[in-house]
Amino acid sequence: MINAADLECRDFNADHTIRLIPTAYFNEPALSPLADSPDELDILAEIEGLTSARLTAPLPVPDGLDPAELRSEADGYGWSYVNAAFCYTRAQGNRFNGPLRGAWYASFGENAIQTAQAEVAWHLTRELEATGIFDNTTAYRELIAGFNSKFHDLTPYPQNVILNKSPAIAYPAGQALAQDILASGGNGLIYPSVRQTKGHCIVALRPNLVQNIRQGNQWVFTWSGSALPEIIRT
Repeated sequence: MINAADLECRDFNADHTIRLIPTAYFNEPALSPLADSPDELDILAEIEGLTSARLTAPLPVPDGLDPAELRSEADGYGWSYVNAAFCYTRAQGNRFNGPLRGAWYASFGENAIQTAQAEVAWHLTRELEATGIFDNTTAYRELIAGFNSKFHDLTPYPQNVILNKSPAIAYPAGQALAQDILASGGNGLIYPSVRQTKGHCIVALRPNLVQNIRQGNQWVFTWSGSALPEIIRT
């Protein structure tokens, strides 16, 4: 099994990584129509945060996350979405995080949006398969973020078990590697997308790494009797 010490840790500088989240969870500041710039949006978001129950309500901080790591409104727009990514986890975890600590997953590179769409579509299609009914419409919004930190690079190992398409095979190994990276003081991983050919992904294991968050396009995924969704920009 690959350990943190087996991987090169290299600088990762990117100002346009993409994460898709359902618009149902995308609560823009109520005063956002008054903002003419990202700086103004930050100010309005801070003002709303003083009285908004949805922003001041306590998060279900998992056992593997120190509350001191969480972001605050002082960090600017998007801080609540970063916290949610680390606090709301799945029972089985994901490729590089278990149920006791979340992570921020995103795509980057020339085909970043196609990669983000492929990753999201695979997971939701899997949920629809469990019901046996491919009839669903879900809208997603891009959250664009920047990074300027060192990350362990899994790119040279595309055949490793960690990148297996089956969660049952890949997730235990991937979660073990992530734990090793955290324990050694690392930040996260750069890795090839499992769902998109020539796609590139990043997972940030620490909330403070996610910077300069802003909104991008909105996409609607529609399943109409087929496991392959139609995806359109709205």
